[in-house]
Amino acid sequence: MPTPPKRQDLDLLSSLVVRKALDGVVLPAFRRASGLSIRTDYLPTTLLLEKLSAGATPDVLIGTRDALQDLEASGVLAGGRAVPLVRSGLGLGVAPGAEAPSIATESDLVGTLLGARSVAFSRAGQSGIFFQELLIRLGIAEQVLARATALESGFTGTALMDGRADLAVQQVSELLFVDGIETVVPLPEECQQHTDFSIALGPGAQGKPAAQRLVDHLTGGPARDAYRATGLQDISA
Repeated sequence: MPTPPKRQDLDLLSSLVVRKALDGVVLPAFRRASGLSIRTDYLPTTLLLEKLSAGATPDVLIGTRDALQDLEASGVLAGGRAVPLVRSGLGLGVAPGAEAPSIATESDLVGTLLGARSVAFSRAGQSGIFFQELLIRLGIAEQVLARATALESGFTGTALMDGRADLAVQQVSELLFVDGIETVVPLPEECQQHTDFSIALGPGAQGKPAAQRLVDHLTGGPARDAYRATGLQDISA
């Protein structure tokens, strides 16, 4: 009797930006179709890169376009190249029950941030890094950061739910991940940062056909519908 093919469970290392779509829709569909289990680790891209440097060998990677282009150039990616996936913008989350602020303009945003009891942001995330730079540009860094709630990683919306902050800044899809947040308002265009994210076969994918199958699933039409439903823009090649 022929030996059955060895089961190939997979490791996915991903930025937080797609977690709502992946956990809610995309990965359960893949598990049902493939019978494979997927070990997921969601981190800001800066921490994702640190984990790779420390020797992690995920089968599939999702991170910022710039980070994956650097990995591509250094030969880390098993497939040799990264594929464009989604684009994300930043938003402002509001505590449940609170009135949505009007932040149509830069001056509106300045007034809202200065009037907040505390604004939550992620130190390691792309959103938090940009937010601190934005505060400096707006000339309000000292006032806002003095009473801000800085998370090392994770979803800033959790600080709205436990009362640590009354505003939270992060990628729109990441804010939407936290159940109970009623209002997410995109930042005005003059204060906005759009970040592109890509997907690639990671260093652990060598000899694992199932890894490419997962990439195909994560870049397919139903997955892209799920990304759009969670506030992300499709940037398929």
